[in-house]
Amino acid sequence: MNYCPQCGQPLQPCQIDGYSRDCCGAEGCGFIAWNNPTPVIAVLVEYQGKVLLARNAAWREGMFSVITGYLEAGETPEECALRELGEELGLTGHIVSTIGHYAFTQKNQLILAFHVEAEGEIKLNEELAEFRLVAKEKLKPWNFGTGLAVRDWLLQQGLPTGFLQFPPPTLAITETEPSTGV
Repeated sequence: MNYCPQCGQPLQPCQIDGYSRDCCGAEGCGFIAWNNPTPVIAVLVEYQGKVLLARNAAWREGMFSVITGYLEAGETPEECALRELGEELGLTGHIVSTIGHYAFTQKNQLILAFHVEAEGEIKLNEELAEFRLVAKEKLKPWNFGTGLAVRDWLLQQGLPTGFLQFPPPTLAITETEPSTGV
């Protein structure tokens, strides 16, 4: 962001609590771009006893991840998890547990992950190209982003884990542009 969204003046770097922030220098404005992390909800979907992983239509073949989406204003993380389940997969379900929270610093995101048991008939929306159902015992977490939630969920299930090793994610990889091949 180069200009103040409140008054339109150019933003300037300023130091606040030891961090460089973009600030508006216009008299009486006081806008500060805090650049806080964006909350992303990750949904580990258990469907018919298996874990459902999906491939976004924009991703290369072989790339799958759990379902993710951005938390909307006025929405609880749990509401978002169930909304994304319905929007992306056409399923209904209930939240079994919270898996955890994870910093995805490469994309300035905070991931809140949930385990959801789902039911219904899978109907992929236009964002998704395909899905796979993976037995818990065959699921391998990846070493960043939502893969950390997958690892923690497997540990909660009493299953051994080992990371699939990928190069560190770059800004071209996001949680809505997935992170693993299964």
